[in-house]
Amino acid sequence: MTRRYLAAFAAGLALTVSACGGGGAGSGTEGSGSEGGADGDITVGVAMPTQTSERWIADGNNVKAGLEAAGYKVDLQYANDDIPTQSQQIDQMITKGDDLLIVAAIDGTALTSQLSAAKAAGIEVISYDRLIRGSADVDFYVSFDNYNVGVQQGTSVLQGLGLLNPDGTPGTAAGPFNVELFAGSLDDNNAQFFWNGAMDTMKPFIDSGKIVVKSGQTKIDQAAILRWQQETAQRRMEDLLTSAYNDGSKVDGVLSPYDGISRGIITALQNAGYGNGGQPMPIISGQDAEIASVKLINDGVQYATVFKDTRKLAEQAVTASSAILEGNEPEANDTETYNNGVKVVPSYLLESEIVTKDNIKSALIDTDYYTQAEVDAGQAG
Repeated sequence: MTRRYLAAFAAGLALTVSACGGGGAGSGTEGSGSEGGADGDITVGVAMPTQTSERWIADGNNVKAGLEAAGYKVDLQYANDDIPTQSQQIDQMITKGDDLLIVAAIDGTALTSQLSAAKAAGIEVISYDRLIRGSADVDFYVSFDNYNVGVQQGTSVLQGLGLLNPDGTPGTAAGPFNVELFAGSLDDNNAQFFWNGAMDTMKPFIDSGKIVVKSGQTKIDQAAILRWQQETAQRRMEDLLTSAYNDGSKVDGVLSPYDGISRGIITALQNAGYGNGGQPMPIISGQDAEIASVKLINDGVQYATVFKDTRKLAEQAVTASSAILEGNEPEANDTETYNNGVKVVPSYLLESEIVTKDNIKSALIDTDYYTQAEVDAGQAG
């Protein structure tokens, strides 16, 4: 994300929190350490999973900028996709006396003892984008409508193949089309939501024979990519091409739940002769509107991504943080969907958008998420 946007985001967040909070962090909650306002004495610990994805770098920067604009100190840590590292970082945040935790978990089942310690210390926990499972000590969840994200991923594949029109009506394509399926990391609660939304959307076309999964790998545990790794996705796509497409048949589409996975899939396909004037590149979905993938979409290589405006997610995390630190209940718009195995966690869910080459400008450039120069270069400034 550009420095230009971060400055604007921080300034806007300061106005938003001031308007909502009426002058700072309020009287605080038990154990929060807040005494009459966001005067720089309140620290929010922010645990992010990795810096290998530009999306998580942007999330960390945006959350930090928003919290600082609201007057809080920020203890931002990245764990480089290592579960023990993230556990240790959160332990240290609790030991240091951070007043609130915002956690985007690497493994949503691995933080039970840390959250129990936070509860004992009077520190509330906001689960950020990835739901923390198996703990009663998650106080709030901010994310997107992750089932709908999956619906949009499946829809983008169907639209790209011509089985659906942009308005959702049946397309003119008859098929059958060979489509392979990829899923996210099974230790991320969102992966199941993405998969369910996509498969519910595509299943009627699979049942009718218009879509054929030639590999036969139609279960999430067969399609899952641990830690969402690009290299793992590339290897799986290579294996699928070798095992299921050695008879001269071609891949027409690939359901991918994340842009990094999509880029791994694309590399495998290009190495096998797809694109570059040869066999047409399959219709490939994605998620997160990472700039490298937006360039691929603009260049006609990747078909679509699902844009989740993480600026809005960061803003919601800051709004919820301010409410908690003032001793109030953060606003939830979903109190039924996200059961973490122990409790239904009150949630605030945001909406997402399918982005193809046709609406890069309106969705990403006109909203100042990227500049045209960044899209052309495939690199954020």
